[in-house]
Amino acid sequence: MTDHPPMTGHDLDPASWSCPAPVRNPPTVLLGHGSGGAMTAELIEQIFLPALGRPDGPLTDSAVLDLSAAFGAGGRLAFTTDAHVVRPLFFPGGCIGDLAVNGTVNDLAMVGARPIALSCAFVLEEGTDLAVVERVARAVGDAARAAGTRVVTGDTKVVEAGRGDGLYVTTAGIGLVPRGVDPRPDRAAPGDVVLLSGPIGAHGIAVLSVREGMDFSTGLLSDTAPLAGLVEAMLRADPDVHALRDPTRGGLAAALNEIAVASGVGIEIEDAAVPVPDQVSAVCSLLGLDPWCVANEGRLVALVREERAQDVLAALRAHPAGVGAVAVGRCTDRDPGLVVARSAYGSTRIVDLPLGEQLPRIC
Repeated sequence: MTDHPPMTGHDLDPASWSCPAPVRNPPTVLLGHGSGGAMTAELIEQIFLPALGRPDGPLTDSAVLDLSAAFGAGGRLAFTTDAHVVRPLFFPGGCIGDLAVNGTVNDLAMVGARPIALSCAFVLEEGTDLAVVERVARAVGDAARAAGTRVVTGDTKVVEAGRGDGLYVTTAGIGLVPRGVDPRPDRAAPGDVVLLSGPIGAHGIAVLSVREGMDFSTGLLSDTAPLAGLVEAMLRADPDVHALRDPTRGGLAAALNEIAVASGVGIEIEDAAVPVPDQVSAVCSLLGLDPWCVANEGRLVALVREERAQDVLAALRAHPAGVGAVAVGRCTDRDPGLVVARSAYGSTRIVDLPLGEQLPRIC
């Protein structure tokens, strides 16, 4: 005999019973939208396809892409996937939709790949305003086009009210890595210069600034942005960039530590060279946070050969996503696996890998 969970008071209340497919064109998400039937089709036709774009072929569960021309040129395929559970859904400078696209595009870019196509899955909570869903979907479509790619396939699921924080977004992406391009965390070498594409901490603090009871009125906008174009500009200046990393969760500290450990090099950073906006410093001081550990969604760290560092730095600064780029340090053969920050007074401190999530639900 199968044990069934006991019925709750809510289950016994006739007022809580509702038809999963009531009147057409409701203003909020209903369980019927996840049924795979007429309401699902309407959701796709009325919200997702206008926002994301209609694929070239039929609406099947998989997209078939002709990559023969690209692979004939010696390219390699890169593939990544990511899930996004941001709270709140909308924040200064962005929302969960463009963040999902940029995060996936940037994961591809960090291995030198040019994004070709994305998939996008939405998990919707019953009762969520469909205007919110449409706004997020349009942000996904706009961000994909801005990144030079497109959403070619996707999925939608609906969960009961109280089980989903409005909506979650999961994305996956494929891209092509050109011949001769191979940035990896384990390729950093002594003498490499560490480049940072701009000021850190804006994304994490922008999200934090609009959370319940935490209105800091900083005026900061999230730095969320696609980095594939910036990476292409860097690779034109030096196809042999040794390592790339976007300092998302765990921030700059995590990115540098991962590279140091993977490559077995020491990394020395000039503390004063790392740009931190005043608003980020102020909020971090107030809450006891380390700006180096705050998430970024539109910044990258690059390790390049010393003889090419100025060329790559110039390429970064010439691109809109890298106008604030700076050289912040270099790799050494001392203290393998350690990241050390040096103050303007000559003292040093070890930059540890963050032990946990300082600011959860940031990306």
